[in-house]
Amino acid sequence: DELFAGFDLTAQQYNLLRLLRAAHEPVPTLALAERLVSRAPDVTRMLDKLEERGLLTRTRSTKDRRAVLVAITEVGVALLDRIADPLRGCHERQLGHLAAAELKALTALLKAARAPHEPPGSS
Repeated sequence: DELFAGFDLTAQQYNLLRLLRAAHEPVPTLALAERLVSRAPDVTRMLDKLEERGLLTRTRSTKDRRAVLVAITEVGVALLDRIADPLRGCHERQLGHLAAAELKALTALLKAARAPHEPPGSS
């Protein structure tokens, strides 16, 4: 949280931006909310704050006017790029003492712990 606060973000906001960059295309708001690691109670307010900073855009879908599509901006991508090295350092401090096999085991355990809370077919 301290690392993200240095960039005027919360961990949830960072995760949301990371998901948008990985999508490579605009994502419906509801689909985005389902993909968040930690479920945000008010995704709309989080999107408002990020949009005010120019980190993302929202547009209405031309296929379904009820759907709002969210996309990361170049400013948002640049912010993620600035965060990347400090975040790697943070991960190294937190988990760098673990061997590769231990990291794989930890990842498998975390996936298993989360699996019952994921929608069917979720990756």
